[in-house]
Amino acid sequence: MNKMKVDILLGLQWGDEGKGKIVDVFTPKYDIIARFQGGPNAGHTLEFNGQKHILHTIPSGIFHPETINIIGNGVIIDLKILQDELEKLKDKGAEPCKNLFISKKSHLILPSHRMLDAAYEKSKGDSKIGSTLKGIGPTYTDKIARLGLRIGDISMANFMERYEKLKSLHFDILKTYSFDINQHTIDGLKFDEYEQKWLNAIDYISDIKTIDGEQFINDSLKAGKTVLAEGAQGTLLDVDFGSYPFVTSSNTVSAAVCTGLGVAPNSIGKVFGVFKAYCTRVGSGPFPTELFDNTAEELRVKGHEYGATTGRIRRCGWLDLPALRYSIMINGVTDLIITKADVMDDFDEIMVATHYKINDNMLDYMPFEVLDKNLDVVLEVHKGWKQSITDANDENQLPDTFMEYIEYIEKAVDCQISVISVGPDRKQTIMRRL
Repeated sequence: MNKMKVDILLGLQWGDEGKGKIVDVFTPKYDIIARFQGGPNAGHTLEFNGQKHILHTIPSGIFHPETINIIGNGVIIDLKILQDELEKLKDKGAEPCKNLFISKKSHLILPSHRMLDAAYEKSKGDSKIGSTLKGIGPTYTDKIARLGLRIGDISMANFMERYEKLKSLHFDILKTYSFDINQHTIDGLKFDEYEQKWLNAIDYISDIKTIDGEQFINDSLKAGKTVLAEGAQGTLLDVDFGSYPFVTSSNTVSAAVCTGLGVAPNSIGKVFGVFKAYCTRVGSGPFPTELFDNTAEELRVKGHEYGATTGRIRRCGWLDLPALRYSIMINGVTDLIITKADVMDDFDEIMVATHYKINDNMLDYMPFEVLDKNLDVVLEVHKGWKQSITDANDENQLPDTFMEYIEYIEKAVDCQISVISVGPDRKQTIMRRL
């Protein structure tokens, strides 16, 4: 039997593209859903049966009991947040102890990592990145510095000794920042309170099976199982290819699947890239098509553009084709998935950025100089479709003007749009070419 391929689904903008919903829709086609990077800074929203569910660490296929969900080695885990998430899932009828596995090589976010995150962000002043303060950066720092602790270490006899040693190192660093942990809280709790809940979570999550993730996934592929790798954040937040330093601390692109799950490059199959019909961004950093007028507020209100993890207001702007082309190239996208076009149902006109302009030079890709204050965007006007698309069941029910917009994007980026999301519910999804 030929070994199966790992398909990938990831975001092509600055996150919040609607990946969670699409993974949930795709899950019945796959035996395994595996998260490959990021941590609880993710916020994947699913809606079905009149209920909304927000996932942070757990893969978005968890509500399908017949599908295995894996938290891969490239993901970092806060035990307290994971416990909270598991409790909410159980309250809603899911049984994660049956279909959720965690790679033993996944790194742990310690409570002291979260204090470090707050100290680093505070020290930046007006240059702050806009961190979610979930301890993401400091945890990946310790991982690279070979200081980190992993899920598999919990069962080791010297775990608490190693935990205290790393915490002590973090406290020494905090002193150099004159950061008083007694004056700061973690999710509303004093450090000692949060730490105790974090340590108590070790027992709570003991029902979740831990595995050698890379071996499990490769064995599953050999056995003919289908696997979908789920990304978090978005391509333009990638630590190498995003708008550095206003990025996340992990690689969010398709190449990270190989290191985040332990699969070879020749094991990659389709790459599904999710993008909004407009753009949003949370936190600081460049945003070439950002709007500051009533249109931005209309997008924000109609699109419910508030962070699923932090609740922060999302900055809003027009679709950015140079950035989209860039993301398609970096990820080797085979199929595009467009979301939230329904937010613009009432717009008379829709703008699309076709090029960047830097010192009279026209560029159709995202350059290093995206941080340059002198960068301008060239906008093209498109006629709005001026009717609701939320009840459409197939593309034949979509307005001609809307389909012209879809075909324009396909031609501009040289990649097919295979799925159209016309609303937040899993049922509001049109499969065009899958």
